[in-house]
Amino acid sequence: MQSPSPDSPLSIAFIVRDPLPPIRADVLTLFGAEMPRYGVHTELVGQGGSEAPASPWPAGGMHVVGSLRSRFASVCSPLWDLVGLWRALRKQRPHCLQVRDKIASGVLGRVMAALLRVPFVYWMSFPIVEGFEVRRDDIARRERGVKGRLKWAAHALRAWASRIAIYQLVLPGARHIFVQSDAMADWLAAKGVERARMTAVPMGVDAALFDRATVAPVGDARLDGRRVVLYLGRIAQSRKSDFLLDVAARLREAMPETLLVIAGDAPSSDEMAWMRREIAGRGLEEHVLLTGWLPQRTALGYAVRAEVGLSPIPRGALFDVSSPTKLVEYLALGIPSVANDIPDQKLVIEQSGAGLCVPMEAGAFADATLELLNNPERAGQFAMRGPTYVKSHRTYDILGRNVARTYKKILME
Repeated sequence: MQSPSPDSPLSIAFIVRDPLPPIRADVLTLFGAEMPRYGVHTELVGQGGSEAPASPWPAGGMHVVGSLRSRFASVCSPLWDLVGLWRALRKQRPHCLQVRDKIASGVLGRVMAALLRVPFVYWMSFPIVEGFEVRRDDIARRERGVKGRLKWAAHALRAWASRIAIYQLVLPGARHIFVQSDAMADWLAAKGVERARMTAVPMGVDAALFDRATVAPVGDARLDGRRVVLYLGRIAQSRKSDFLLDVAARLREAMPETLLVIAGDAPSSDEMAWMRREIAGRGLEEHVLLTGWLPQRTALGYAVRAEVGLSPIPRGALFDVSSPTKLVEYLALGIPSVANDIPDQKLVIEQSGAGLCVPMEAGAFADATLELLNNPERAGQFAMRGPTYVKSHRTYDILGRNVARTYKKILME
């Protein structure tokens, strides 16, 4: 396929892992709003299942085949993606084919890109293979008997096949690889992936959405008269979300008027029930408010009533290479923050000077939180620094400019 001219519009056929319509900012904002400003349009391909209302994709087209809520989704997704991709190709011939966080569809994408004679690009926001291996090992520890062994064997086979596919077929065949962080790029480089073929795109925020002046605080009376501490985001056992309750218990002892607001949902009703049991088992019902899923504007309304934001992310292979959104969101809203020392969070804290970075230990988190609650002058300095840093480094208009430049470079080669 002939390379496009520098000023001509570009079209990307983009197979995504997340449910459609997209709700993640690094798809919705980056590709839906920012990329079109630079003449980069996308035809999204994937499965339904999102809680977002159905609406046209403003940056091109959206081809939804199948549902991630189906019990057969893990098996059928590659076939569904093939059908969706065929629909996208009937609409127009892309300048490149990109796959995000899918392994079998990554192999499919590489083959289809070769047939179309267009570049194949891979977007890795999470180490999926290593996630499969963690799940395999969890099953080995927790489940016994014939059923447990069969379940372990199935997950072990998936992890083994996925490792071969991603590291021997998908990544070697990608002209370029977008990764979540510099730490992820370094991690893949240690596995033999050329550093020059990777671009780090950390998580950012929509500057207009996270402008504190435009956010109305919620009128929830349960927050009145309390020293509100916030966790904004998903909860899950894999994220060790009960750590938040260990922090809340220590805060209760030192400052009984504190209230930890966990503004977010769990990936399943079982996980949410687990968290509620943990809260009750610790006797923290009066000191932890678990909201469940909220519309984004409502969640931000809770956020701006908080004095401190918490961002604990477990250390290890899965999360050390991540770029968590919540810390950047806190800073954008002018919320002094306490975060632990995974590489991207440590970098943000050091560069912004808008929070405290401590080990993921309940005592350390509680002490840092109390320091900010008891030192309004220091907390105020942090609150002023956060928005300035985010506007200079982590908004999607800034990130979008770099991503668009990378696409133009890839497609002009």
